[in-house]
Amino acid sequence: MPDFTDMSISEIASEVHDLLTTTLFTLKDTPVNLLSIVIFLLFISAFIFLGRITKRILQKRVLPRFDIESGLRYTLARVSQYTIITLGVLISFQFIGIDLSSLAVIFGLLSVGIGFGLQNITSNFISGLIVLFERPISVGDRVSVGGVEGDVIEINIRATKIKTLNNISIIVPNSEFVSSNVVNYSHGDPSYRLDLEVGVSYSSDLDLVLKALKEVIDENPKVLKNPKAQIHLVEFGDSAWNMQIRGWIPYVKDYPVIRDELNQAIVRKFREYNIEIPFPQRDLHVRSSIQIPYKAGNENGEEKPE
Repeated sequence: MPDFTDMSISEIASEVHDLLTTTLFTLKDTPVNLLSIVIFLLFISAFIFLGRITKRILQKRVLPRFDIESGLRYTLARVSQYTIITLGVLISFQFIGIDLSSLAVIFGLLSVGIGFGLQNITSNFISGLIVLFERPISVGDRVSVGGVEGDVIEINIRATKIKTLNNISIIVPNSEFVSSNVVNYSHGDPSYRLDLEVGVSYSSDLDLVLKALKEVIDENPKVLKNPKAQIHLVEFGDSAWNMQIRGWIPYVKDYPVIRDELNQAIVRKFREYNIEIPFPQRDLHVRSSIQIPYKAGNENGEEKPE
């Protein structure tokens, strides 16, 4: 390390220049020094920043002007960002004088690393590309994966962010959406069939029960008229007829609110028509005890069984 205390500015500049231009290693006859690495990192950072700005402008200002669904807008903006970053990497290599053919050495080294522990990262990366281009899920979809239900709010190259109904953010690796079963409630059609079950007493008037449940459906404006809602007696339970309402709602995300409204309406309507929702019942049969004959005569004067 040179001593800069007794050196002039020109000598210091010369030493710094020599330090920055000293060849560190060579990639296929292309020398790589500290200066080229700094320039490369600056170029990469600039293109990453440009990609983020482009994504934000496309997603919030340009694409909303067109009649495109939100999920497709997000995909186009995200692909534009990745395209700019990829071009930035290629341009950066060319600018510092590294031939793209020499990158085969780097990719060869990376393949060794992948074999020793980067399988998950690579799998999530490829799965992220599949999710973006194939679009089995989109931003804004209501999904259930791995027992987690929520709305997709962001799809990144490695993982997808899902916000649950309790406003908790869950980071799910992209490979889960490719290799596992994923329930997408919003895919293609946002409508949803809401099934409600309620038990009524065996002593109830069946026609009155059907009338009450039909009124509950007809009086809620959030339930679609087409397809028409259906009411079924699904089974004879231990202590009740098990009835089921099958009604369609326009947006799957509204089902918790509409389910609550219908359940409350059922309670009020049953009370209005004096329809009983029974408690679980069990019959208990008690058998009479058997008398066991005893005879007297033991040494303590107590009776003993025969």
